[in-house]
Amino acid sequence: MAVPTHTVTNQVPPLVAYDVYASDPALTEGVARHAAPERLDEITSELSELGRSAGSAQAQRWGEEANACSPVLRTHDRYGHRIDEVDFHPSWHRLLGHAVSAGLTAAWSRPDGHLRRTAGFIAWTQVEAGHGCPLSMTHAAVPALRAEPSLAAEWEPRLTSRVYDPELMAPGAKPGALFGMGMTEKQGGSDVRANTTRAEPLAEEGCYVLTGHKWFCSAPMSDGFLVLAQAPGGLTCFLLPRVLPDGTRNPFAIQRLKDKLGNRSNASSEVEFSGTWARRVGEEGRGVATIIEMVAATRLDCVSGSAALMRQAVAQATHHAAYREAFGGPLIDKPLMRNVLADLALESEAATTLALRLAAAYDADGEHERHLRRIAVPVAKYWVTKRCPAVAGEALECLGGNGYVEESGMPRLFRESPLNSIWEGSGNVQALDVLRAMQREPQALNAFLVEIGQARGADHRLDAAVKDLLTELGDLEGIEARARRVVERMAVVLQGSLLVRYAPAPVSDAFCASRLGGDWGTAFGTLAHTLDLAAVVDRARPAVE
Repeated sequence: MAVPTHTVTNQVPPLVAYDVYASDPALTEGVARHAAPERLDEITSELSELGRSAGSAQAQRWGEEANACSPVLRTHDRYGHRIDEVDFHPSWHRLLGHAVSAGLTAAWSRPDGHLRRTAGFIAWTQVEAGHGCPLSMTHAAVPALRAEPSLAAEWEPRLTSRVYDPELMAPGAKPGALFGMGMTEKQGGSDVRANTTRAEPLAEEGCYVLTGHKWFCSAPMSDGFLVLAQAPGGLTCFLLPRVLPDGTRNPFAIQRLKDKLGNRSNASSEVEFSGTWARRVGEEGRGVATIIEMVAATRLDCVSGSAALMRQAVAQATHHAAYREAFGGPLIDKPLMRNVLADLALESEAATTLALRLAAAYDADGEHERHLRRIAVPVAKYWVTKRCPAVAGEALECLGGNGYVEESGMPRLFRESPLNSIWEGSGNVQALDVLRAMQREPQALNAFLVEIGQARGADHRLDAAVKDLLTELGDLEGIEARARRVVERMAVVLQGSLLVRYAPAPVSDAFCASRLGGDWGTAFGTLAHTLDLAAVVDRARPAVE
């Protein structure tokens, strides 16, 4: 009989069988704050059901399997026919199907639709981030398609359907559909006006054939794509269906799948078009203006997706510290570890609060909200996605060597963390877009100032930061070279304003003291010891039954 060499003790139980939504006060309080009171019970019930699914052992296993078994490209069938299909692990389909059935592509026509979808997106994508890509693009395609009412009437019911059908077939035969997007090309990247893909008009009004390529085309298994191509009248937006109305395949050659740092469950590809049929969306030469509606919505999902990653990282770190003992007691009670956890929690709550505020701005859709979205979405996209890798890395370290091991799930979070900063325009693109909004749409900057001004007088550090920001905004000399600094300050001041107005005093006090008051080091865990750090950590720790 084998004699055990040691007894396993002091190992942390998995964070499982909990409600991801209900155990996050920043998320639940944000929904309650922005939702119509008469719908709050319905929304809470809906999101808690999704949150319990997200916290289940089954969903967590789906996420692990979808990432362990990356998608596989099949360019030809056994007989040599070109098929260009991508095979996914069944768990990918289970994740995507659950998300679609939960309404994560169906925000545009529901009351409080963007708020409930953003909250659901934050909760559900904590399970697995890769399948959030087709969810995001499908959701975001709707406003762009509305530039062409006939196309919107045809496709919007499919895109907002709660039925997930992965089969490639004629669009009219599908009860639900997913969309992707193709903008960037080898020679241009973010400079889409350098695109060379050609669109030649056909005799039928609004129909074209495309010839060219896309260097990045995510989710190539989708039913349709919004793409940019050079028409006779200039760069134009097109709807490219994967399958033609008669059931035949549209020429759509998937050259290869990208071998990526993270986001392993999601297929990102290089594609080529040769005589590929497409329909124009909007006017010729107005491609960027048309597709920018889609980009704005996906940028908000970059914010929400980063908030989800940060929240899951903080949840895992605080859970570990609560159960792991070292040097005579639980890690969570050690002053220095508590400082680190509190610092991480501040970043996570600020990201979630900002994401929900922007989602509510889509639902309200008044003049102030519309102008605020124009400038605050790229501000938030720039800053929140930049903070995500730092939070994921520090949270991983809280688990020590265990956090560096794949079984903990932390390496997957860390690999995923830089992506949202790159998607839909990297940091410089966002910063320059903010400058463009300030220069061309003064109402946008005014809406931003009105928004942060709602907390005037509530915290002296915030008031001083607003004053400094106004000085920064008034100095136009070399502003392009200073754009990142300007946008960072705008983001932190906006987060501070929201937390001062809405968060508990220990959270807003610690945020303002560190991010706005200058009482902060250059690494997490350098908050002033006089702050109520225990309250911040207790609020961030997920409750497990």
